[in-house]
Amino acid sequence: MSKPIKLAILGPGTVGTGVINLINDNLDELKRRSGRDIIITEVGTRRQRDDIDASIVQSDDLMAIASSDNVDIVIELIGGTTFAKDLIMQAIKNGKHVVTANKALLAEHGNELFALAEAHQVHVAYEAAVAGGIPIIKVMREALAANKVEWLAGIINGTGNFIMSEMRDKGRPFADVLAEAQALGYAEADPTFDVEGIDAAHKLAILASIAFGMPLQFDKVYCEGITGITLQDVNYAEELGYRIKHLGFAVRRDSADSDSSGIELRVHPTLIPQDALLANVNGVKNAVLVNSHPLGQTLYCGDGAGAGATASAVMADVMDLVRILGSDDAEGNNSHHVPHLAFMPEQLSDSPILRAEQMTTGYYLRVHAYDNPGVLADITRILSDAGINIDAILQKPAHDLGQVPVIILTLPVVENQMNLAIEKIEQLDAVTDKVVRIRLDELD
Repeated sequence: MSKPIKLAILGPGTVGTGVINLINDNLDELKRRSGRDIIITEVGTRRQRDDIDASIVQSDDLMAIASSDNVDIVIELIGGTTFAKDLIMQAIKNGKHVVTANKALLAEHGNELFALAEAHQVHVAYEAAVAGGIPIIKVMREALAANKVEWLAGIINGTGNFIMSEMRDKGRPFADVLAEAQALGYAEADPTFDVEGIDAAHKLAILASIAFGMPLQFDKVYCEGITGITLQDVNYAEELGYRIKHLGFAVRRDSADSDSSGIELRVHPTLIPQDALLANVNGVKNAVLVNSHPLGQTLYCGDGAGAGATASAVMADVMDLVRILGSDDAEGNNSHHVPHLAFMPEQLSDSPILRAEQMTTGYYLRVHAYDNPGVLADITRILSDAGINIDAILQKPAHDLGQVPVIILTLPVVENQMNLAIEKIEQLDAVTDKVVRIRLDELD
């Protein structure tokens, strides 16, 4: 009979406890699917847990657990990018497969960790690092392996999506909804990673590398948060047939002009058509829309966080590794592994990442100006002179101070052209404030 597969869980917090419960609840099902007994032998924790079976060794020496002969797979759930990195490297060097949900660590140090894993003939699995229970990593690495990904767009931070959904559906201001998100546990006391897009940028860096077969390049992701989004803009967008979502985009741009060719990596608020499937993913749900050739568009949606969803993703990785460990030539052979970033390591391409001013999107512009004759003509002339095509204009009634909000939607344009046009618009005597701009994408 095959020997059981032994797991170590480092960090039995919300997700770690979810993994323990999942294994206990579905033990027979896991064995039927894998052909092996799966047992937890060690748990790394700073304090002893009374709710963990007495047969499981509990220790605060996580480094010793990562080296233990009584462990086949190390599950890292402590988070952070320092000690967690040391733990995973220790596990790899001791011949352990690793499962992690640590998107920040992978986005910033994944290239180093994956190279080390390849050298030691083990695997680092990370389905739970992006979009929780949605199997987007497996889909992109395996199910779409024969496709060429052209672009992807994703709601990959549930906190930001909850805030934008509440603002639109209930007419609540940003600060009010953020406070509720914190009270519900969706947002941390310091919500910066969520509302400024850093969490989404970590996840986008991982998805983009898998999509385009390139090294992880988190430092080149353009990142813009949602703290500046107002109810005014949410309502104007709705009136024009759009909804504002906080999205991550990875886009392949092929052009005869070498300066315009490359990969766009960007996280920002975006107007998308209100009848698009992605526009109707609300609350704390996550969703990723992938456009590939020849398949076309496919959407993957579900819970992006929580004990159950994340534990499900962690155990999906464990099951893949159990099957590898059960293969005849598993010892010292890495041939059964799907490459960490979907492409063979020697085939990764260092594609150029376009700078912010080189990116191409449509735009929503909100201009406040005095209701003087010719002001709208001046604004549209500036846009036309910059080679920017207008798709729609919405002029609202004048405010008490005689200022008129003018909302303009443009067709896609290179950002540098828009920067120059906005600078000239803001110099007009009749324009009373900075131009509000939000990117727009038709998802077509």
